[in-house]
Amino acid sequence: MSLEDKISQDYVQAMKARDSFTSSVLSFLRAQIKNVKVDKRLEQVPDADVISVIKKQAKQRQDSITQFKAGSRMDLAEKEEKELIILKKYLPLEMSAEKLKSIVDEVVSASGASSIKDMGRVMKEVLTRVAGQADNQSIGTLVKERLTDMRT
Repeated sequence: MSLEDKISQDYVQAMKARDSFTSSVLSFLRAQIKNVKVDKRLEQVPDADVISVIKKQAKQRQDSITQFKAGSRMDLAEKEEKELIILKKYLPLEMSAEKLKSIVDEVVSASGASSIKDMGRVMKEVLTRVAGQADNQSIGTLVKERLTDMRT
């Protein structure tokens, strides 16, 4: 079963259970997936694209939580946190930092990267290997550290 189908099935179950909070989160997520479907003219959205939609939504929730906490709006921050928990159920498990570091090291040595100028090439390969199991920001930080360490 594809991830898109799983989300639709869970949406139907939430509606039957009269769980308005979960159904509203999943409804919004389904709408975002449908936008991708329309934009790319697809019958079925690949799981990789669905994961990127979910990650985008999760990042928006994280940003909102930070802003709401800064503005002392704990009620809204808690709502966003609950939505984030629902979204994270559909994301693949996060890769450990050690495993991510080893992948970065492998790619850097295999590609022959020698300076920060090679960051784009290394990032592209690491992102392909990681396949959504780590966030781009932490990957970028690791790659940058590894490539800057090479100069010294």
